[in-house]
Amino acid sequence: MGVLDDKVAIVTGSARGIGRATAELLAEHGAKVVVNDLDADAANEASDQIQGDTAVFAGDLTKADAPDKLVQTAIDSFGRLDILVNNAGYTLDAPIHKMSDDWMQRMLDIHLIAPFRIIRAAAPHLREPAKKERDEGREVFRKIVNVSSTSGMNGNAGQANYSAGKLGIVGLTKTLAKEWGQFKVNCNAVAFGFIETRLTAAKADENVMEIDGEKVQLGIPEQLRGMGTMLIPLGRAGTPEEAAGGIFLLCTPWSNFIHGQVINVTGGQFTGMYF
Repeated sequence: MGVLDDKVAIVTGSARGIGRATAELLAEHGAKVVVNDLDADAANEASDQIQGDTAVFAGDLTKADAPDKLVQTAIDSFGRLDILVNNAGYTLDAPIHKMSDDWMQRMLDIHLIAPFRIIRAAAPHLREPAKKERDEGREVFRKIVNVSSTSGMNGNAGQANYSAGKLGIVGLTKTLAKEWGQFKVNCNAVAFGFIETRLTAAKADENVMEIDGEKVQLGIPEQLRGMGTMLIPLGRAGTPEEAAGGIFLLCTPWSNFIHGQVINVTGGQFTGMYF
């Protein structure tokens, strides 16, 4: 028996990195998981490799119709929705005086607007069952976990757009907690520090992703990677699996009375990386 047996989860951005580790951990403990990624090949590969029941929705979550299609994939595949993890994202870094309107809007779209739309699309499947359960005198908890960052909580030079989106998702989380607590939908966020992913790997020609035909450079300069570990009391960056552990906690029954919170998963780091 797994702690999440019969639960159905959506994890966005789950073909790689923290999202992939989260999907694997949820599936390992019994959840059925909808794998999502911009890259259809990567999403299908992840789905094939994850041990357990999975479905795939590949697509750009910033497109207006994508959130409804994503949620419908869970309903069509498994008949219900219990857990939603809003994890998908990337970075476009520049100082404020060089930041374009487009780069600012793109970060808000993926880190704030897309999660809002997904939550709105999921509302009937999270709220309506709870109304019936409430009338029957039963408590059945469902979970929403939004991924934030120390960049959002503390700011980070060069990331006005990313930081704004990541702090915005905290406000959305806390508001949602006040609105949906009556339906026993736990709404929390995790704020990650330096985790070893494509976003924090060294800048390199091969470390790119493609969005709408445009190649986006990922990663940070090697010098900053070294500086980053110096800010972490545990002395190293976290792994995707360790990051996934923070999300997993908030998806389990042991988090039923954790509500409207931001859990820092940082190795003890409580400042941004400054460059």
